[in-house]
Amino acid sequence: MTTECNQVTFEFHGLLQRKVKARFDGGKITSDAGVLLLREVEKRTGLVGGLAECFSDHRDPRLIEHTVKELLAQRVYGLCLGYEDLNDHDQLRTDPMLAVAVEKADPLGENRRQAGDRGKALAGKCTLNRFELTGAEVDAQERYKKIAMDGNKIDHWMVDAFLAAHESAPDEIVLDLDATDDTIHGHQEGRFYHGYYGNYCYLPLYIFAGEHLLCARLRRSNIDGADGSIDELERIVGQIRRSWPDVSIIIRADSGFCRDELLSWCEAHQVGYVVGLAKNNRLKREIAEQMTQAEAVFNDTGKPARVFKDFRYRTRDSWSCERRVIGKAEFLEKGANPRFVVTSLSLERLDARALYEDFYCARGDMENRIKEQQLDLFADRTSAATMRANQLRLYLSSAAYMLLHALRRLGLRNTDLARAQCGTIRLKLLKIGAQVRLTVRHIWVSMSEAYPYADTFDLVVRNLQALPLRC
Repeated sequence: MTTECNQVTFEFHGLLQRKVKARFDGGKITSDAGVLLLREVEKRTGLVGGLAECFSDHRDPRLIEHTVKELLAQRVYGLCLGYEDLNDHDQLRTDPMLAVAVEKADPLGENRRQAGDRGKALAGKCTLNRFELTGAEVDAQERYKKIAMDGNKIDHWMVDAFLAAHESAPDEIVLDLDATDDTIHGHQEGRFYHGYYGNYCYLPLYIFAGEHLLCARLRRSNIDGADGSIDELERIVGQIRRSWPDVSIIIRADSGFCRDELLSWCEAHQVGYVVGLAKNNRLKREIAEQMTQAEAVFNDTGKPARVFKDFRYRTRDSWSCERRVIGKAEFLEKGANPRFVVTSLSLERLDARALYEDFYCARGDMENRIKEQQLDLFADRTSAATMRANQLRLYLSSAAYMLLHALRRLGLRNTDLARAQCGTIRLKLLKIGAQVRLTVRHIWVSMSEAYPYADTFDLVVRNLQALPLRC
């Protein structure tokens, strides 16, 4: 990728008698040759193509140089490659490797209509920004903001991608719910201060099934963390059961979601639940004997001790019925550490220890998935003025996660990176320097001979190319 720089030559410390000088004059060189892997994933999953179908394009077809799919592919691939800002694309638009991944017929942009665009195959920031600026309805007189997203279709697309990732229906699905803070620093629509997090923030809701992302809903932070979760579950569970009517579904969440309305909805719709329960004095008294036992074991061994109790419990006012509760009486070096969960699962299915340690605690892995989105794929870049635009940004980050997860699931199996996080995948497999040469019949991508993960790259390509094409 070429760039312009006022300083034509950089001089570094010499090596013995040789001077060391550097310039941005290498020609058609990319730092992102691994984007070809993302293109192979897209060919086998159709994720970006499916996302493009969730947008309505009101532009004049005679004047379109960049289709909606091409624009979305450029934006999503850019996020996967580490380019979170639209400003980055004013330089990236000249990268022939990204243009190949987006499937531009003219990767060098030599045949663009406007003379000022020639040599720039891809869209610039102002064109890409039209996604965010377009409102829910497009006025007939609108000149530029004419690509409107349909949020309901995108929500449906995310669940469809999860269903398509399975050759057959699983016996059981566990849906993990969690809310997290998304700190904001401007005066965006929906800005509120959250006392727990100590910041002005949004409070997005995430729902995962294992590593599959099913919901990323941007919300104001002046709400209860469980608000809207029933609506999302009703939509997701309904869509799943239309395809897999016999699948068993269990939800798993922390105590922020322990609301009678949610538990009652699960009971009414044959959805199991294992949900954290905030401790109180009544619950502590319930496991007082077990806590004494745990403390005695700790005093004898000097090691953390746990004793579990399985009992029936009902709140005085807020619950509509009695439910099964598991109490963990734990004593640590710092003292007592009681914890509780409420569940609809039977004792025959899981005893108290297994339900807490093996099943409930496994929900912590969902937090790693949220961190991947926020730290690696810029889901916290919600600096647009409106909630709608920021929801779009969250959708795009979600699409980038889904694409990289598909690469991990399909391409990285049986490799050392099979469990790698998105940031590691980017660093080791996508950020590869290469020279790009175009001839009449070929696009040659000459990657560095010193690339240390060439064997892994070869295996990933083989894994992907063994799969059938979808688009």
